[in-house]
Amino acid sequence: MASPVLTDHNVPHVSTIPANKGETIKLFVRERNGTPAGEPRRPVLMLHGRSVPGMVGFDLQYKQYGWAEKLAKAKFDVFIMELQGSGRSTRPMMGDSRNVSPAQQGLLSPNPNAMPYTGSPLYTSQLNNSQSDWDEVETVVDFILTTTGAMELDLIGWSAASQQLGPYTIKNPAKVRSLFLLAPIFPPKGRASAPGTDFDAPVALPVSLPAAAFGFPMTVSTKDSLEATWDKELHCPEQREAGMVDVVWKAIMENDGVGVNWGGAQAGQPTGLSRVRNSYWWGWNSTTVPLHGRLGNDVPVCIVYGAHDSIVNTSPDLGLLYFSVPELYKAIPGPQKLMFRIACAGHQMPWEREAQLIHRMSEHWLKNGKIEGATTGSYDRDEDGALTPLD
Repeated sequence: MASPVLTDHNVPHVSTIPANKGETIKLFVRERNGTPAGEPRRPVLMLHGRSVPGMVGFDLQYKQYGWAEKLAKAKFDVFIMELQGSGRSTRPMMGDSRNVSPAQQGLLSPNPNAMPYTGSPLYTSQLNNSQSDWDEVETVVDFILTTTGAMELDLIGWSAASQQLGPYTIKNPAKVRSLFLLAPIFPPKGRASAPGTDFDAPVALPVSLPAAAFGFPMTVSTKDSLEATWDKELHCPEQREAGMVDVVWKAIMENDGVGVNWGGAQAGQPTGLSRVRNSYWWGWNSTTVPLHGRLGNDVPVCIVYGAHDSIVNTSPDLGLLYFSVPELYKAIPGPQKLMFRIACAGHQMPWEREAQLIHRMSEHWLKNGKIEGATTGSYDRDEDGALTPLD
């Protein structure tokens, strides 16, 4: 078959982020269309997590790590979107280094700040919130359905993307054919709704939020922090290919034209910092997941996570930062749900040796609604591929 056709879109969107509310901004969307000529298009939307741009997570152009390209070659029309504040989409209030978290200002001297900045951020609030994220997903979903002529699409999310795609699906089940979540962030005790509202109520923005905790629009991350966090989850030989930290960091910097000039100990020799939007999220917890009985009934759900993923499974003592993938599986009300725990894999699975497994599992899910013969249930998958029920 012919190679998938690559098209980059800048989808216009009227922003509901308080920082630029009402302005028309651009949401970057990459399309890899593998639909054979004359056949109906089967759209798939992939959404990134909190800190890694979609182009790096799903379209890493290195060896066989390109997840979106793999699905496009399986005849899907694949779209990768980036929310405001990430990757190549509009980044309001993120161009000035003085808006970085005050605790991280030391990382910005001498690049780009000749002198350390000790003042308060110029914009003293978080950047985005759940409602603004859901609004952006809705704009892109409607763009995709209009572009492809399809009535529904499949959603794939990695990490914190679950906090956008899960609630969006509950609110818009007629537009979603299936939901595939890799290493989903799920706080069982998380905020159920925006301050002063309920889950199903429209939210008037800007929302009044606790300023002390959310008094800046962005944080930054370093290559060293990426490597250190990743190293903690390496527990098997060759779990991560040699040189992958360098490959991933280079891709992150290629998608951050401002952050690439920040950081480093020598003036004029920046090592690069990745700008990460500071978020305030709600609507994704043990109370909201079962709402209206839609997940696992109207929309089938598949969950995959690594056995060594220390980010998505944390201590119940952490309150809002208590995350649990098994609790998400339990909270989904319908029977059309699958969950797999993958041996020798961590949170960065799309860049580890099991990346090809994730490609295959998502393809089988999209094509058949089942994986390795299973349509429902939770399983542990060992290094040899054997499945043991977890239920």
